[in-house]
Amino acid sequence: MAPISTQGFILTRHWRDTPTGTEIEYWLATDGGPLKVLLTAQTSVAFVEARHRGTVDAQLLALPDVQLRELGLKTFQQQPVLGVYARQFKQLGRLARSLQQLGIPLLEADVRPHERYLMERFITAGVVVEGGRLEDGVRLDCKLLPAPDYRPALKVVSLDIETSQHQDLYSIALDGLPERVVFMLGEAPDVPAETPGFALIYCHTRKAMIEQLNGWFVRNDPDAIIGWNVIQFDLHVLQKTADDCATPLLLGRGAKPIAWRTHPGKQGYLFAPMPGRVVIDGIEALRAAVWSFPSFSLENVSQELLGEGKDIGDEYDKMAEIERRYQHDKPALALYNIRDCELVLRIFDKARLLQFAMERAHTTGLQMDHFGGSIAAFSHHYLPRMHRQGYVAPNVGDVEGKSSPGGYVMDSKPGFYDSVVVLDYKSLYPSIIRTFLVDPVGFAEGQHGIGAAAPILGPLGTRFSRERHCLPEIVTTLWRARDEAKRAKNEPLSQALKLVMNSFAGVLGASECRFFNPQVISAITLRGHAMVKATRDFVEQRGYQAIYGDTDSIFIWLKRTHTNEEAHAVAAALVHDINAWWTRTLREEQDLENHLEIEFDTHYKKFFMPTIRGSDVGSKKRYAGLSVDAEGREAMVYRGLEMARSDWTPLARQFQEGLLSRVFQGTPYRDFVAGYASATLAGEKDELLIYRKRLRHRLDAYVANVPPQVRAARMADDYNLRMGRPPQYQTGGWIRYVMALNGPEPLESRQSPIDYAHYLDKQLQPIADAILQPLGDSFAALTSSQQELF
Repeated sequence: MAPISTQGFILTRHWRDTPTGTEIEYWLATDGGPLKVLLTAQTSVAFVEARHRGTVDAQLLALPDVQLRELGLKTFQQQPVLGVYARQFKQLGRLARSLQQLGIPLLEADVRPHERYLMERFITAGVVVEGGRLEDGVRLDCKLLPAPDYRPALKVVSLDIETSQHQDLYSIALDGLPERVVFMLGEAPDVPAETPGFALIYCHTRKAMIEQLNGWFVRNDPDAIIGWNVIQFDLHVLQKTADDCATPLLLGRGAKPIAWRTHPGKQGYLFAPMPGRVVIDGIEALRAAVWSFPSFSLENVSQELLGEGKDIGDEYDKMAEIERRYQHDKPALALYNIRDCELVLRIFDKARLLQFAMERAHTTGLQMDHFGGSIAAFSHHYLPRMHRQGYVAPNVGDVEGKSSPGGYVMDSKPGFYDSVVVLDYKSLYPSIIRTFLVDPVGFAEGQHGIGAAAPILGPLGTRFSRERHCLPEIVTTLWRARDEAKRAKNEPLSQALKLVMNSFAGVLGASECRFFNPQVISAITLRGHAMVKATRDFVEQRGYQAIYGDTDSIFIWLKRTHTNEEAHAVAAALVHDINAWWTRTLREEQDLENHLEIEFDTHYKKFFMPTIRGSDVGSKKRYAGLSVDAEGREAMVYRGLEMARSDWTPLARQFQEGLLSRVFQGTPYRDFVAGYASATLAGEKDELLIYRKRLRHRLDAYVANVPPQVRAARMADDYNLRMGRPPQYQTGGWIRYVMALNGPEPLESRQSPIDYAHYLDKQLQPIADAILQPLGDSFAALTSSQQELF
């Protein structure tokens, strides 16, 4: 008999229409293992303005299972609405389409049943299952309540496959659970080789490999599948192989297939939902957690995070070596295959990616393998609170107009500086929302003059209610939860809360969001503009100079050289005084509680702000500095400069770093510049000359404008075809090439000598002159003898 109450973590969610109503299915991870919950005969709901009742009633004659009910809700335009209740969710879609032809919107008809059930109960990922009945291991018609603190231990498998260069399946590796195994295509040898720590199972056919894989999933029953490009490559190849063999690929719980979907906005991008299991791609998880790498290849990320990588070299060496091992040393291929699984597991552990995915689900209300979805996360939090304030949501596109200005970027004052401190507003946009009560419901109330209290006045004539709003409370709850997560040193939860909270302003400014309103988002961004300008005026009244500002940060030159201790003391005093000034000003001008908080960020002992190349105007979002912390530890910082960008060569990045560090440290730089140019011309830095650039479109899409990387990619694929290899770049990707005397040439087929003049003129000289000209020097003057060589 099932326990009365069970805690669980939602892994997957699904809905389906049946003759008796809509069914909602949740798969949960619990302390006692996986649990399937099925809620039957659920009613779906949408809303329509009451003034259209006669027209809607006529439409309902063809939909007998749909009913209208009186409700105490209204639109943002203060129009009362009726509830539209349907036995089947798809009936709402049919009604919405027929009403749309009559110019009548059916509101919230696109909110899917399994999402609405959770959001209206304030459930994100953790649940308490109460009541219901147990039939064939399924909990039926129970009640779900929120359990925000529940965190189960998930069973995780790392999956990786190896194939030929034509994506013919050779082996499948599975690691992370006790049954570590590699399924290998081929005949078992008479004398099996030792494979320490995992089983090597030979399969006569690829059909047998798929069947073995299906059986492994039934026996081991993982909650999560992880990998590297695991959906777009590994699972996709497995599905194609299964289809070619006329064998079902049954990796979902209950031996269910993958319900493949394509991304509506990304051609060829796939989703692989399956009942009861989440699929988490390491690349997507790292990006969602705001990790940054020059390359997200497994080799590069392994080297950077773990200090080790794979045992095969570049892409072509790799394919040749995989083929050799498959033909002549299958145990070595198996070891390589499961080694990739192990690296993925260790990266997930090192970066705490699984914890981040779980905490993000708890924070957003989205499925843990759904890494986008800022708009969906906003709606999950906002809709139920808005309903309790007496409002229904508009549809996407109901409000037109251009979005607001972005963050304020102050004109910079270029040059070299001593003693620059940076102050930064903590979570600027969330703090503006909390302080000025910026909110869609509050805007509707304020603009219509509802409420006894005087509204809060905002930019562009906006008015917001002091009494009724939703978003400030949501942000406050997330803010406090993040403070608690930081105190508990729960970095994955802290990061998830920060990212979600900071996304809300962007969501309000996205036309794809149902709450898009240019006036509301402008009340946030323009307030940010005013804050940075007011802060600039404040510090300049104190005798300092603001030399740059960007959205929530302000860079302050202290006007003379300060010791590290003096600079930190000045910054601390400014922070105290600015925060006190905001508290006093907001109380006196609008009787508001201050949640704006500026913090000390960095002291730069030396700082460099360049000009826009070829002009005297200061650049934006590009600078470098020698920072010093409170303990006196120094570090070079680069933002937006060539050495921080992947589209410049390592030659340029290393040169810029070397030159700036010498200028900042006050050591001689002239010999360095001349020597670097000389070594480049002598071929001593050839390994640094490689461009690595992304092909953002198909190769055949480049017609009128053909950039160097495209020319190199076309040459590479012509060479690949001549060598009997599959083309690598037809649909995009990353290409590595050098500039030769005959133009850009890919590493795959170098033919002509290096064009060293190109690298001096296009890579070194622009960097050098940006730094040297403020010092009264130039690249040409320091390399005149080398320049004569070309």
